[in-house]
Amino acid sequence: MKVSVILSFLIISSFNRSVAQNAYFKLGQQAFLDGDFKSAVSHLERSCIIDSTNASALWMLGYSYYHSENYRKSIQAYNRAIAIKPADGSAYYYRARAKSYLAKDSQLSDADKEKYLLGAIVDFTKAIAIDPGNTQNNIKFYQNRAIAYREYGEFKLQANTRFYDKSRGINSLKASITDFEKVLTDNPNRQDIISLMESAKSKLAGAMGIAATSRH
Repeated sequence: MKVSVILSFLIISSFNRSVAQNAYFKLGQQAFLDGDFKSAVSHLERSCIIDSTNASALWMLGYSYYHSENYRKSIQAYNRAIAIKPADGSAYYYRARAKSYLAKDSQLSDADKEKYLLGAIVDFTKAIAIDPGNTQNNIKFYQNRAIAYREYGEFKLQANTRFYDKSRGINSLKASITDFEKVLTDNPNRQDIISLMESAKSKLAGAMGIAATSRH
């Protein structure tokens, strides 16, 4: 086969793939904007098969999986998006949210629950670090990290399990309170945050009391 024929074939094949990828991407993007996340998943999955390097398509796919309550696949999509675009704070944020929801699954082993809770905290922290000057986003990030810290603290303070760790539980509750306070600095009238923070303080006081009693 002549070189010119081979080149023509490769160019046409590449063009056809590009057209198909672009068509699926546009359909997925429109479904995404319409809030039709199940259709978005269908189109964006095809788009990402044809072009696995499109970070925007992967981000939307992760978000669509998230809103379809398929948290495992959401994490997988955001893993791929972050590998291509590691400075996207929103990708870390939604990957963290997906991990937080997975951690609530009552069927999870304690080891997996800890993995997802810690993974969420790490991802929220990364999202905060990427754009520390973005106050609006960071309030949201701090709020969700505070909740993850509180849940992890409660998990580590569960007695009679091999994952019980009083010190880490107490430190996590303290970190939760610190993050809630940052949220209230921006909006001191957030009654939902005040309630969550008071709950964390109550659990911390209880844990500290147990710690104090155990030393006698």
